[in-house]
Amino acid sequence: MNISTEKLHIISQSNFLITGGAGFIGSHIVEFLLKNNAKKVVVLDNLSTGFIKNLEPYLHLSNFNFIQGDIRNWDTCTQAMEGIDFVSHQAALGSVPRSIKDPITTNQVNIDGFLNILTAARDAKVKKMVYAASSSTYGTSKELPKVEDKIGKPLSPYAITKYVNELYAEIFSSTYNFHSVGLRYFNVFGPRQDPNGAYAAVIPLFFKAAIQNQPPTINGDGETSRDFTFILNAVEANIKGLLNTDQLTKHEVCNVAYGEATTLNELWDAIKDITKTSVEAIYGETRIGDIKHSLADISKARNTLQYNPAYSIKEGLQIASKWYIDNL
Repeated sequence: MNISTEKLHIISQSNFLITGGAGFIGSHIVEFLLKNNAKKVVVLDNLSTGFIKNLEPYLHLSNFNFIQGDIRNWDTCTQAMEGIDFVSHQAALGSVPRSIKDPITTNQVNIDGFLNILTAARDAKVKKMVYAASSSTYGTSKELPKVEDKIGKPLSPYAITKYVNELYAEIFSSTYNFHSVGLRYFNVFGPRQDPNGAYAAVIPLFFKAAIQNQPPTINGDGETSRDFTFILNAVEANIKGLLNTDQLTKHEVCNVAYGEATTLNELWDAIKDITKTSVEAIYGETRIGDIKHSLADISKARNTLQYNPAYSIKEGLQIASKWYIDNL
């Protein structure tokens, strides 16, 4: 990741709060900041979907603090915000199927919790807040590639919650002059993404199947396509969103992806090749709330954040495979 000496100096002089920092994306942001000598990193996580093992290498560090707490609790949010310069808000209940099964909890965490963090960050006068938005916001829009200002209607409760985050952030920008950056993630994957549980993402599920020599189930005909984004590209977007937008004059939303579409059939073939398995996939029903194709235009992120994703899906899969082989 290309970070200037000046920006690295800012990291060494600053205190960061990572909500959801025990989770997949959050723990990688924590790792980057601590490896680059952040003055202090605070993680707020209730461990409902994150894991303390993701933070174990840092628990003994004097510049690291873990708070087990919930973003739905206002007092917890305000206490976590004390002395913080930059906020990376990753805490959320992900998964379209989970939101369809339990829309109330998804709403409470993703909207009430988000508003708590946004308000607490404003009150604490933090320098910048970057938050996890979602490509699910594009909803019924058929246009490809996806461009930030052209969205459709939401297809799931989860998509609604992530769009509401953007609306709140925009209002806080125009009303309170508190400018944040929303990162619309496109199918982020990589080491530490949990392959277990009812709502595991497709790449960890495929790796688990391949390593165990079991056939994966592909929803639909396998020609569904996604713009898969390696985790270190997402970390770059977060760091640059925090540090490269110091002249921000309004709320911004940027796609975070690689800019290349891969079908589920192509994905399984690539993972078969990496893991040297010959198992064929099983095909099942198309999932409710899923869109058929997704591909990002990342030119706005390049221009606004100086985002320049270094890892293709093939390079990311190679790196991820080592972790899954070691851990499965």
